[in-house]
Amino acid sequence: MARTDVRFRAAFNQTLDQLAGLAPGDALPSELKLADSLKVSRTVVRAVLKRLAEGGVIRLEGRNKSLLRPAQTQDHLPEREDYISLRELEGRFLDWVLRFDVPADTSLNVTQLAKQFLVPPHLLQEFLASLGQFGLVERRPRGGWRLLGFTADYAVELSDFRTLLEVNAARTVSTLPKTHPVWAAIDALDREHVQLLDRIETDFRDFSPLDEKFHVTINAVVKNRFVTDFQKVISLIFHYHYQWDKQFERDRNKAAIGEHRRIIAAMRSGDADAAQAAVQAHLATSKETLIASLRVNHLDQDWHQGPLGQVRATEAP
Repeated sequence: MARTDVRFRAAFNQTLDQLAGLAPGDALPSELKLADSLKVSRTVVRAVLKRLAEGGVIRLEGRNKSLLRPAQTQDHLPEREDYISLRELEGRFLDWVLRFDVPADTSLNVTQLAKQFLVPPHLLQEFLASLGQFGLVERRPRGGWRLLGFTADYAVELSDFRTLLEVNAARTVSTLPKTHPVWAAIDALDREHVQLLDRIETDFRDFSPLDEKFHVTINAVVKNRFVTDFQKVISLIFHYHYQWDKQFERDRNKAAIGEHRRIIAAMRSGDADAAQAAVQAHLATSKETLIASLRVNHLDQDWHQGPLGQVRATEAP
């Protein structure tokens, strides 16, 4: 990519970021002010404004320039040919959390991580903001982001809501005709589970992406945008590196493979009640593991083990 094109793309995206503070109808700064703030020539600024007008973001009428509509993610230009997509970013972020020791309360350097993940900073900012609505990260008062831990309350509420969604999805799959495309995907998933089981002694960490794929495939039969967003949170929570007791990770993943295959068998039988029971059993195990991991990591100060399971300390007899 030519140096002049790189400069143009960077200036274009920076201009979009500056426009975020304007409302439709507001006037844009002068070409001189834009050139000064972007550290580029007025020739580059004119090219940027022309491109924005062609995209319907701004209106140009002589020297008058006004905003027509708010800028959207897709308006930004890739500043490098090797930039990855948002979907790939989600995967790389999860893998970074899984494969490396990233504890709670870690400060996130957007500039550094953007280079590491090969994404433009604005895309990483938007991704972190989407995680922020679920309490996984937070914006620091003086700028930047911080990776958060989470409490037993958060874990239990998340687990219970997950069960509601996934039981509904599994029951739905059980009622679908065998000609539905989901069955081919489930058959392929079953084969992948068997293959991973054969090499579980060495490749047990490969279960995390397979687990995500399994749950996403089943949940996808329920056409609901909130389920899709929630599945991202599931991935980042239930496979979150520092929650798990690594000593038992292999055995835990091996057991989960068996639970997944029992869910598959129940759905194949067309018995919605059996599918529901299998899902509930699997997610109950997941919930127990999550709570146990919080104890290991000293994140459950207000919980204790009672005769009926996990209860609040304030509810203890």
